[in-house]
Amino acid sequence: MSNVVGRLREAFRGEQRPDPDALIARLQAVQRFLTATDGLVPDAELVPAHTVVERAGTRLALSGHHTVVALAGATGSGKSSLFNALARLDLSPVGVRRPTTGVAHACVWGPLDGASRLLDWIGVLPRHRFVRESALDGDDESGLHGLVLLDLPDFDSVQRTHRLEVDRLLGLVDLVVWVVDPQKYADRVIHTSYLREFHRHKDVTVVVLNQVDRLPPTELPKVLGDLRRLLDADGLAGVPLLPTVAVDPAGLDDLRVELERTVAGRQAALRRLTGDVDIVVDGLEPLVGPEPPRTGPGDASAQELTSALARTAGVPTVAEAVEAAYRHRAGGSTGWPLVRGWRKLRPDPLRRLHLPGGDPDAPAESLVAATSVPDPTAAQRSALNLAIRAVADRSAADLPAPWPTTVTTAARSRLTDLPDALDHAVAATDLGMASRPAWWRVVGGLQWLVTLAAAAGLAWLALGYALRALGLPALNHPRLGEVPWPTVLLLGGLLAGLLVAALTRPLIRWAARRARQRAEQRLLTSVGSVGEQYVLNPVWAVLARYAEAREALREAARR
Repeated sequence: MSNVVGRLREAFRGEQRPDPDALIARLQAVQRFLTATDGLVPDAELVPAHTVVERAGTRLALSGHHTVVALAGATGSGKSSLFNALARLDLSPVGVRRPTTGVAHACVWGPLDGASRLLDWIGVLPRHRFVRESALDGDDESGLHGLVLLDLPDFDSVQRTHRLEVDRLLGLVDLVVWVVDPQKYADRVIHTSYLREFHRHKDVTVVVLNQVDRLPPTELPKVLGDLRRLLDADGLAGVPLLPTVAVDPAGLDDLRVELERTVAGRQAALRRLTGDVDIVVDGLEPLVGPEPPRTGPGDASAQELTSALARTAGVPTVAEAVEAAYRHRAGGSTGWPLVRGWRKLRPDPLRRLHLPGGDPDAPAESLVAATSVPDPTAAQRSALNLAIRAVADRSAADLPAPWPTTVTTAARSRLTDLPDALDHAVAATDLGMASRPAWWRVVGGLQWLVTLAAAAGLAWLALGYALRALGLPALNHPRLGEVPWPTVLLLGGLLAGLLVAALTRPLIRWAARRARQRAEQRLLTSVGSVGEQYVLNPVWAVLARYAEAREALREAARR
């Protein structure tokens, strides 16, 4: 686009032009629109805009001092005769056979060298290029110096290639002179397929009623009036309408004056490109709405997405495993030492799922490569798809086509990567199970203390029974009231152990629920980050580019 700007500025440097800077700014805005929509809007919708941006730079870089004027008309309208009469040379073949003109012919007023590159770009073959420059003319042709006059093929030719060539050339020239004759000036084809389509280019359009010598003098005003009415209906009000007679040099005076005025002003190329930009902007306006887009999917959509992702990632299963693991480990740390070994024979719930913290003896910083959380069910996958679709629908609710489809595509663009990303997110989440709470150690120490007391009482009693069995003097057991201390230690230790276990069981259940809630919240944060990265961020990126495209088109529409 910088080349286009430079070419435009160079082409209009030092000359009075109708605000070329405005055209430059509009072309830059169109380019920004194309950049913002690249890959998001179907290419077919953007072809005219790409063409105009490219054409603007190329046309004015080739020559800012030549004006390309095309004579366009149907077979028998006399445009080739008009071409020869203006050049005052027999350059283009004339006849009544269809088609008469099969290829474009060009006549250049002034040196051909300056127009050769321009004609190469337009596509006129060298053997069909002519120069209207003769020492015998003196200054007779000086008013047309810089004119490149084209005689186009017949647009109603029976050969399709001729019609396609006409359409191509009409998109490249600076000014079009439509040549009609008294017999077919009201032909539906020229009005519906061509003149009506040029209503945005009426500043660079001239209509010629040729062969007026065939009309009675009294009929000429009527025919001109009727043709003017048709042109007004085509949206070409104010377009010059000139009667011409190719066989009479005096019958070309008005057309020659119009061409000299156009060549002298050197504004046709700028006006043509301005009209092209107008058409492009009008064609692009349906792609953006009158209102700016939403800033994002919204909190409700994000929460629904996170919930669906959590179910897909097996967060409820993991949370249950955390609660069960907490109870399992707490029981193993605070339970009666005599049955702790039996508890350790039972598998840890987190270890079965290969979750972080599954091995309570592993380092806290160790990571899990992949978990063994059950795969999502069909219902969970369907719920996730619906949540993603809801995010896209709510985000694109106010956008015109094709943006809703584009937003949906962006939301689903990384759907296949979600399962692995969710599994890694769960594996990398700190579930808070890597360390043992301090109160476990306190209760565990208390259990060991009462167990040792029971063991001491049992050993004391056993020693007394052994002495009596051997006939040795019995031990004199101290008593607590009527109960010997060994019995107090044994029974008291056993009862105290059971009592501590009974008292800590509700505390363990409460703490396990807290651990589950804490782990669930951390897991939701992790899967929410995955949803933001894999679903929401692509949607936000599309909305940002839509906003950029909308603003660029608003600038391009300023005239």
